Amino acid sequence: MLETSPIVAFVPTTDPVRARHFFGDVLGLPVLGEDRFALVLDANGVHVRVVNVAGVAGYQPAPFTILGWHVPDIRAAATELQARGVVLERFPGMPQDDLGIWSSPSGAKVAWFKDPDGNLLSVTE
Repeated sequence: MLETSPIVAFVPTTDPVRARHFFGDVLGLPVLGEDRFALVLDANGVHVRVVNVAGVAGYQPAPFTILGWHVPDIRAAATELQARGVVLERFPGMPQDDLGIWSSPSGAKVAWFKDPDGNLLSVTE
């Protein structure tokens, strides 16, 4: 049943207006809908619900990646993100290149960045 059903990704936000600007304008995800509970975006056919958690006492972003994209050219993606004002994260003890790209033991290349709420996002080649 679920193996043939579309997935929906959820991302928390404490500031829906700021999240709409980041995901819609900066990252370029088309907005499909918006109400007081969530902003719904299209990420290449996957619905991303940016959920308003402003009323959740003590909310803190997760310390790990919560959403990521496979990209065909990570250097191009990292460069474009930076051109759009996105800061790529650097992690002590992880060898990252001049753009902040880490080469994993499997050969995958990963770069991380945060949304305005501090949620960790990634691009991977």
